[in-house]
Amino acid sequence: MIPRYSRPEMTLIWEPQTRFQIWLDIERYACEAQEKLGVIPRGVAQALAERGNFEIERIHEIERELKHDVIAFLTNLAEHVGEEARFVHQGLTSSDVLDTAFAVQLTRAADVLMLNLDALCAVLERRAHEFRDTQCVGRSHGIHAEPTTFGLKLAYAFAEFDRARSRLRAAREEIAVCAISGAVGTYSTIDPAIETHVANKLGLKPETISTQVIPRDRHAMFFATLGVIAGSVERLATEIRHLQRTEVREAEEFFEAGQKGSSAMPHKRNPVLSENLTGLARLVRATVQPALENIVLWHERDISHSSVERVIGPDATITLDFALSRMSDVIDKLLVYPDAMRKNLDQLGGLIHSQRVLLALTQAGLSREDAYKIVQRNATEVWQNGGTFLQRLNADRDISSKLNAKELDQIFDSNNEITHTKEIFARVFSS
Repeated sequence: MIPRYSRPEMTLIWEPQTRFQIWLDIERYACEAQEKLGVIPRGVAQALAERGNFEIERIHEIERELKHDVIAFLTNLAEHVGEEARFVHQGLTSSDVLDTAFAVQLTRAADVLMLNLDALCAVLERRAHEFRDTQCVGRSHGIHAEPTTFGLKLAYAFAEFDRARSRLRAAREEIAVCAISGAVGTYSTIDPAIETHVANKLGLKPETISTQVIPRDRHAMFFATLGVIAGSVERLATEIRHLQRTEVREAEEFFEAGQKGSSAMPHKRNPVLSENLTGLARLVRATVQPALENIVLWHERDISHSSVERVIGPDATITLDFALSRMSDVIDKLLVYPDAMRKNLDQLGGLIHSQRVLLALTQAGLSREDAYKIVQRNATEVWQNGGTFLQRLNADRDISSKLNAKELDQIFDSNNEITHTKEIFARVFSS
């Protein structure tokens, strides 16, 4: 991922220095276990701990000749370790190192993403409570429907990202596996106890059964989870973009001092961060399909998945890390305009209470079909010609014969529609 959308902690996970260090750790832990089993002489693991080193450029230089990255690494490692290097990597195959290291990187990435989700949920919870009772219009199909509160909008987002935390925890657990099982995964040249030792050292668990590679359905689920989280980012970003439209202007991104919105129009205040998040979400989701296609490999292994994962591993996690951090900042500083929300609530002259009128008429004795026709007739008149819905209803004998003015006034109290807000909040934030 380009530096513009990268943050240091996540980027570090995917640096060559980190990757090769994990490879070295895997080799050293494998040697520790093999020494205990008497497979190799004592002192090899100590030699790796003391003299184990590598140079990235030297590895690349060797790889250009050998066309094999793991052998290039082992060759460079041997240049530092010396005689004991002949016992390194005994019984292992390249995928043992590559797949286990990739698992370490993905679990570390998941830990960073989990911290991001924690931070986002915290700011969503705080601001949801801040606007719990701030009424605004709810919209379906982009059209005014019934009253809701801005706090409920944020509570909905909190619940969605709270589910994301659960999904990411599960995806992390599924991907946190180690495979040190040798060629075609049969342990023919390496004892399973070595795999267990390496797994414990790295905070992983042994793969149940591998075919020289860790099964890629695990990776597909991991990237699919990231894709779903990205979808949630875009859903919230899109809501902010809609609310910032000039005709709505119920909320908007914070506009920094000295910030400029347009090179041509000095008045512009554009939702550029939310638009950016929409684009970043598309990039993360774009990694899901190739991850799914990586499930299918030839027989016990091929490397068709390798080139894909070298790209989508860093790109998906770095991009989502940046997006989640940016979303937290957007919500934290979001400007909210309750007066505009009230103005928009009243924009249609009370039509947002039509359902309650319909229900009251059915309870007063009318059939649902007749009540619907009467209410829709009056609503259409207000929709097309303006005026207030309440006045028109009071003037309609079909309605006034069933509901008196006091009863209609009670129906048009907008607090009716948000009676259960506290109950909803209690459910959402019970944990």
